[in-house]
Amino acid sequence: MSDKQALHGVKVLELARFIAGPYCAKLLADMGTETIKIEKPGVGDEARKREPFLNDIPHSERSGLFLYLNTNKLGITLNLDSPTGNEIFKKLVQDVDVLIEDNPPQELAEKGIGYENLRQINPKLIMTSITPFGQTGPYRDYKAYYLNTCHAGGIGYLTPLGSSYPDRPPLKWGGYSSEYACGLVSAVATLGALYSQRLNGMGQHIDVSKQEALLSLAKVFVACYANEERIADRFKGLLQGDAARRLFSATRCQDGYALLVPIFERQLESLEKLLGSSESEQAKDRHQRIAQWLASETKEEVYTKGQAARIPAAPIRDVSEVVNSEQYEARAFFTEVEHPQMGRVKIPTAPYQFSKTPWSNKYAAPLLGQHNEEVYCHRLGYSKQDLVMMRQTGII
Repeated sequence: MSDKQALHGVKVLELARFIAGPYCAKLLADMGTETIKIEKPGVGDEARKREPFLNDIPHSERSGLFLYLNTNKLGITLNLDSPTGNEIFKKLVQDVDVLIEDNPPQELAEKGIGYENLRQINPKLIMTSITPFGQTGPYRDYKAYYLNTCHAGGIGYLTPLGSSYPDRPPLKWGGYSSEYACGLVSAVATLGALYSQRLNGMGQHIDVSKQEALLSLAKVFVACYANEERIADRFKGLLQGDAARRLFSATRCQDGYALLVPIFERQLESLEKLLGSSESEQAKDRHQRIAQWLASETKEEVYTKGQAARIPAAPIRDVSEVVNSEQYEARAFFTEVEHPQMGRVKIPTAPYQFSKTPWSNKYAAPLLGQHNEEVYCHRLGYSKQDLVMMRQTGII
């Protein structure tokens, strides 16, 4: 990748599946690291089996989820349960700055490749371990999926937000949002460790608990109880009195849905002017008047008029509207990549812009084992005959 990228020269090894770990590695790779993704031979990452698929036809090499999460990575296969695979893994670790992994606690240690083993091979190694409940504590060995960790981290307790849902049970965030959040938290922690590594040349073990990562995103609500002994919930949030009643849910417009959130008094006054309300009308049910106004407007009109009046407002767009958004087009947020199985496909770029160290795309997501020869032969010195033997014996 370009030597102008922020993390040019940093080498990363990824031993992770699905979303949180791969997203952490992707964020680093998109900023310039050389990242090698390890997958199990013949099986691959779980994300390969998740939709959406090209033309809605399930195929392990045509998953949109996998394509997005694994840009700018080299892909190899390796069976760490075999003695040879175990030794190859150690060779790979010798020359990297970061290892991102999401195996159950103690699993790698039982194979002789835990952090204490690997730091003897590579003292500068940063090992970022992402698990549901961390490496220690009473829940560390509990099995958990993203639904469990989302609720364990308190996010479900706050969702859906607003008094419009008194009979709704707690819900997880839409899609896999909580997993992406855990990947982002892990990437930030890894960047901090990289900064420290540059100063003292030493590595460290970063223990990321998904539960704690998600809890950190709700820290304002947690602090509310710790400092004020006040319990905030999804019905009231942090707001009280009239302010709490200003949290409006998504409301139907002419062509879809839009959202208005006038929290502060000045925003409420601006909303009344926008609605053209007289003083007598202002005494009527505000929610009803807003609903009537929204029903007469398109969601883009709500968005532009609301923003012009300095009221937080947003249209709720579908996928096609997001992809074709004028704003995203102006920011070049989407780019096309060439994939061996899917052809040219459009993917999002980075959610931020660095003027001096820009995001760039070098690789589309790898096919399963696509870079075995490059890594094993050209870097580790194995012959092509060795690769044939290792494939036959299930090592790669």
